Amino acid sequence: DEEGMTWEKAWYITRRTVAYTNHTILPEALEKWSIDMFKSLLPRIYLIVEEINRRFTKEAWERYHSDDKMRELSILWDGQVHMARLAVVGSFSVNGVAQIHSDILKSHTMRDFHDYYPGKFNNKTNGITHRRWLIKANPKLAELINQSIGPEWEKDPGRLINLLRFKDDKGFKAEIDKIKRGRKEVLAKYIKNRYKVTVDTSSIFDVQIKRIHSYKRQIMNILNVMAVYNRMLEDPNTLTIPRTVIFAGKAAPSYHIAKLTIKLISKLSDMINNDKRVNDKLKVLFLENYSVSLGELLFPAADISEQISTASKEASGTGNMKFMMNGAITLGTLDGANVEIAELVGEENCVIFGMKDHEVKELQMSGAYKAWDYYNNNPRLKRIIDSLMDGTFHENREEFRVIFEELMNKNDEYFVLADYEAYCQAQSSVRDLYKDRSRWAKVCLTNIAKSGFFSSDRTIQQYVDDIWHLDKVKF
Repeated sequence: DEEGMTWEKAWYITRRTVAYTNHTILPEALEKWSIDMFKSLLPRIYLIVEEINRRFTKEAWERYHSDDKMRELSILWDGQVHMARLAVVGSFSVNGVAQIHSDILKSHTMRDFHDYYPGKFNNKTNGITHRRWLIKANPKLAELINQSIGPEWEKDPGRLINLLRFKDDKGFKAEIDKIKRGRKEVLAKYIKNRYKVTVDTSSIFDVQIKRIHSYKRQIMNILNVMAVYNRMLEDPNTLTIPRTVIFAGKAAPSYHIAKLTIKLISKLSDMINNDKRVNDKLKVLFLENYSVSLGELLFPAADISEQISTASKEASGTGNMKFMMNGAITLGTLDGANVEIAELVGEENCVIFGMKDHEVKELQMSGAYKAWDYYNNNPRLKRIIDSLMDGTFHENREEFRVIFEELMNKNDEYFVLADYEAYCQAQSSVRDLYKDRSRWAKVCLTNIAKSGFFSSDRTIQQYVDDIWHLDKVKF
């Protein structure tokens, strides 16, 4: 409008300038806006969107002559503006942020667009900056790496792979273990000062840092903690290795079940941390106000990286990479970048459990899943779920009804109960691995050594090489 440019020229420039990175396949996050609202707030922009849609659907109709295809491809449909579709049509490249995510975009979420635009879809697995999450957050580990393989890895994190030459070096592995203990002591001091809770630095630090969301399944972690607590009350010797379970993450202001999840963790924490029968072996904490600064305390101190989302739901994740780079072991599903972590380190150097993405989809499509079957066939699980409603955690028995309803009467949309037993077994596996200190140190070292792939430098270079085609600025 401002330049008096023709439509054809403006559209040509736009479609050769814009690249679309998709960050989620969750339907609620693929934005759709009411046409009536959009039109009233942005009248001229709506006219432009309408014209984009008219020209695109005309072309698509000439190709397919199919109402079903129009339903899947139209930017304006059923009274809504489909923003992700607009982004695909208006860009020259579309990418997901982990291989499994990109594959799901092509095979499921945006399959019709992938068919329509062959070659437009690609993958760029997320990355993190080792400058922040290793060099700054874990300086003693960075110093040990420099002494061992030289400082070149700081500019080329792929060189971390050279650490593998020390995987059978007892002295080196002892140094890794010593640095981890030091970082646990730093975090323990923070927890003591902030929460007046003393945690055992020889315990397993089992950490789940996630935005609080049902698909990320913090509730599955909570159910397992409840089960461990119940078993300890029956037999105090159940937990052979002390465990400190730490949760952190933000909840969206209007996401009621996320807030209730935090409240349930807090209630469980109060109960366990003040129970002298168990609190020398089990502690539970929710660390509020999660931030980068808090992350710099948590990632270097963690032993276990909880990555337990329902397979096919997590686009990528980057916390899993930060944990890995600091020597924590991934306990997770084959979802998001966990898939690539497992491929890189080998499944002997992580603990993978649960349904695969295709199994989740098949169960969703079949309608065969019945949460009540799992509840009725597992007395321990039944007892835990009942405790949500029997006054165990709140004098008001209705306080956690929403969580109960989501699991049971809304049929457990994210298959928490389906994966629960496999998760408990995975927890046992990681505990057994932790007992073998030499083996554990070797696994930690392998994770650090293979983490260079997840550097944001690699990710950005792939964007430059495959999408942007930019020249480097030389200093």
